[in-house]
Amino acid sequence: MYTGPMGPLGRTVLDTIGNTPMLELRRVTGPNSARILIKLESSNPTGSKKDRMARESIEAARRDGRLRPGQPVVDYSGGSTGTSLALVCAALGHPCTIVVTDAASEEKRRHMAAYGAHVVMLFSDGGRITRELILATIERAKEIAASEDAFWVDQLNNPDATRGYHSLGIEIRGALGDRIAAYVDCVGTAHGLLGVVEALPDRTQIVAVEPAESPVLSGGRSGGHRIEGVGLGFVPPAWDASAVDAIEAVSSAEAQAMARRLAAEEGIFAGTSTGANVLAAMRIAERLDADETVVTIAVDSGIKYLSTEVFRSPLEQ
Repeated sequence: MYTGPMGPLGRTVLDTIGNTPMLELRRVTGPNSARILIKLESSNPTGSKKDRMARESIEAARRDGRLRPGQPVVDYSGGSTGTSLALVCAALGHPCTIVVTDAASEEKRRHMAAYGAHVVMLFSDGGRITRELILATIERAKEIAASEDAFWVDQLNNPDATRGYHSLGIEIRGALGDRIAAYVDCVGTAHGLLGVVEALPDRTQIVAVEPAESPVLSGGRSGGHRIEGVGLGFVPPAWDASAVDAIEAVSSAEAQAMARRLAAEEGIFAGTSTGANVLAAMRIAERLDADETVVTIAVDSGIKYLSTEVFRSPLEQ
């Protein structure tokens, strides 16, 4: 990074990842609740917080020799991670293959292909995200990596993914210091939540969010849901229950409704997992004093969901 006549200039697009804005929710929150701040990770290059983990996962593998120059990269994805990996691979010169399913929006699949990724698609049961579907994408990615001598990111089991989110926690702590009563975020691989937590004050209440239809983190049964990118249907390998103080369950319908409210009432265009985050944050904020602060994440941009039931008009349903 160097400074030109118009300010800091990055060497590549990867230098634009992070340092995202944060703002206060004004209209969807209750009158007597704690304030809720939302970090706009939709401002990252692909419109997702996953850009952070994708950059660290690829750059770390390049640094220690696991990933050779020009070697192909393969992974499975619910959508946004695949797009982020496709971006990083395009910027660094690696062919990229992503195994994805039709439960991910068409926009996500087209987006990763636009970055040059080869998209291998598996088919879901009516668009529902299930344990069996996720496991099938993992197995297919593993097979492709072995047959093509490719570097398999294996995001679920990759500690570099957790380290990729340290910067997010550092940015939040840098803006607010110790004045963070609670931090709320959805759990997919669990890297995002746990990577942030390491930088937050010890007194911060850490709240994980999962789909109400598949509440496996809180001991419930696995089930199908429509909150893309979260709720794998099984406990992810990185999950650390001791780092979390509470778990909030939000249904797909509730999360979709809140995503629509955020766009219409706050001007924040975000996806379903963001809707789940905000609804859970509102529940926590209602239990706190008005002078306290809850922080949550706008995980990605609503542009990724225009073709889905979240933002289709009634005439298109």
